[in-house]
Amino acid sequence: MNNVVIVIPTYNEAKNVSAVTSSLLKIFKKCPEYRISILFVDDNSPDGTGKIISDLSRKYSFVHLLNNRHKGGLGHAYKKGFIVAIDKYKADIIFEFDADLQHDESIIPEMLGEIKQGSDLVLGSRYINGGGIPGTWPWYRKFLSVGGNHFIRLVMGNFTIHDWTTGYRAIRSTVVKDILNIMHNTAFHGYTWQIGFLVKTISNGYKVSEVPFYFRDRTEGSSKLGPEYIFNTMRYIMKAKISEIVNSRIFKFVITGGTGTLVQIVALYLYRLGLGYQLANFLSIETAIVSNFTLSNLWTFADRKLKATQVPGKFLQFNLASAGSILIQLVIAFLGEKLIGIHALFTVPVVKIGIDTGLIFSVIGILIGMFWNFFAYSHFVWKKK
Repeated sequence: MNNVVIVIPTYNEAKNVSAVTSSLLKIFKKCPEYRISILFVDDNSPDGTGKIISDLSRKYSFVHLLNNRHKGGLGHAYKKGFIVAIDKYKADIIFEFDADLQHDESIIPEMLGEIKQGSDLVLGSRYINGGGIPGTWPWYRKFLSVGGNHFIRLVMGNFTIHDWTTGYRAIRSTVVKDILNIMHNTAFHGYTWQIGFLVKTISNGYKVSEVPFYFRDRTEGSSKLGPEYIFNTMRYIMKAKISEIVNSRIFKFVITGGTGTLVQIVALYLYRLGLGYQLANFLSIETAIVSNFTLSNLWTFADRKLKATQVPGKFLQFNLASAGSILIQLVIAFLGEKLIGIHALFTVPVVKIGIDTGLIFSVIGILIGMFWNFFAYSHFVWKKK
């Protein structure tokens, strides 16, 4: 029997915790194959929420309370709750759930079904067919919610996820442990926890799916959503995207190649101080190749770093791949000259300023050569194991 722990952060939810417990109890009865419990993480609520939860825990054996004496926000509450759910209550599956009755508890069996079918994280989604948000929301809240999710999808370049900010989730405990380890030293402000956790889950290759639900309007208490949510969300998303680009293999490959070009220019100048041009040119090219090989091994393909015994053979492969790039550039330049010719491709009457086709052939050759190099490095020199 799988242990399922529903983690519910609370702050001034005295009017809701009894109702949410009752509503979840009805769903538990529909999932007899799971051992389900509720873990409330209370941020020292001044309205007596903790006292009510304590009373509920004496009435129901499946209700537990974690007193979070120092209020640290949503992300802090979830992190502490996840750790206790795994370590103390041996959770196999963990839910994120709101205490304010806005999450539709009736889709819990369907979310568990998605986990059973192989998903690692299941999102309760408002923005797929069958989901929705309250029609009573003012226009600006609708705009922020819907527009914010479209903004995140656009910036992250991921259109397969429709609800990035939802706080209704089912997650395998193995995923939770992995992502918490990755996010150990990461500070999240309020609701950016949800986006940050999802970004890390996707980037680490876990399977994410969505189940539609209608987000109900709050009937008791007040929303914790403030204006800082917008600023922190946009800041985090932009930071995450920049980090994704900077840490991408393509970006590292381009920087490594650019560094190699500078090394070649400087080396050519130094070698020509005492050597003839042809020899100096050959040695500068080989120096650049050594630079590119070293940076590629230590940085671009650091996750596939070569063993010391592999370096000689792989360096030879690297030289051959680099020679292939040079050959590609020479062939394109030759064919371009023979088939099209070297002349001004575009001319402006009277002034007669043009773009030399020779330059275009060179650029095309360099781009195709770079593609070849990346392909060869990825599939031969630093072949994925």
